[in-house]
Amino acid sequence: MRERTAIDAGLANYIKTSIVPVKLVIWIGDSRKRVREFPDRPRARAGFELWAVQQGYDPSDWKPMSLVGPGVHEIRVHGNGEYRVIYIARFEEAIYVLHAFEKKTRRTSRLDLDLARHRFRVLISERTR
Repeated sequence: MRERTAIDAGLANYIKTSIVPVKLVIWIGDSRKRVREFPDRPRARAGFELWAVQQGYDPSDWKPMSLVGPGVHEIRVHGNGEYRVIYIARFEEAIYVLHAFEKKTRRTSRLDLDLARHRFRVLISERTR
């Protein structure tokens, strides 16, 4: 039996991504602009975690955000500060990023929760039309 090579591994990854469709990321409101304003390392980590969600995996550090809506999750990014990306990935067509922000206190601010909740409600109402 022959040894597996890097080419075999690359081919396996190619086949896997060719068979499993990658979900589109749709940024709601100014969420993309806010992620772009994160410092380099937290921004790269947030991007990697969203990529994992696109592949069908859970982020490495997340929690459900049922206060925002059913199926909504929060990616938790630790760096020189705390950063959060609130998204919903339960729809077949895309991952919707509802909000992104730097967390400055132990509790998520009411303004951030209200904004994410508002965007979630608008998204649901638009999808039901």
